[in-house]
Amino acid sequence: MKRTFIPAAVALSLIMLVNWAVAAEPPVPEAVSGARPSVADPDYRIGPEDVLEIAVWKEDGLKKEVLVRPDGGISFPLAGEVRAEGRTADEIKVEIVRLLARYIPDPVVSVAVLKVASNKIYVIGKVNKPGEFVAGRYIDVLQALSMAGGLTPFASENNIRIMRKDNGKDLIFPFEYSSVERGRKLEQNIRLKGGDVVVVP
Repeated sequence: MKRTFIPAAVALSLIMLVNWAVAAEPPVPEAVSGARPSVADPDYRIGPEDVLEIAVWKEDGLKKEVLVRPDGGISFPLAGEVRAEGRTADEIKVEIVRLLARYIPDPVVSVAVLKVASNKIYVIGKVNKPGEFVAGRYIDVLQALSMAGGLTPFASENNIRIMRKDNGKDLIFPFEYSSVERGRKLEQNIRLKGGDVVVVP
């Protein structure tokens, strides 16, 4: 059988060609691949005291952890003041991209929620673990009661109330545990908002 030999020069050329092809592959933007995962649900609406990580690909000076101020705003280099409260991380990203585009062509931006502090729910009364609970996603009444360890044997399960402040007004929502547990009056199992207080008498 006749063997075919590849000249050394040809072999070297092939190796160099492969290395060039690998090196020529476009890198994955760090702002996309290297960003830390968000601790919050993608639909989570950001509020005061939450901590965000904002990064711009290929701009080392534009990677920063920012605390959402009590007024709901944040500051970011070149972008200036950005409204964060009530927005999702993706909505904030779109706004920062728009603001940075004045200085950086086609900026690639990532926004991640590193710490959730604004979505605080309070469960008090006859539950096993009353207290303050911080959730990175929206929870309903049953989920909040579960986080509080469930009801004690002495709880008045059908007289639970959810207290909420809304534009200076005090709102009260009834919750009958036994009915909801049986699949009835499910409309009472409302989604809670930050600052809501679940009272279990």
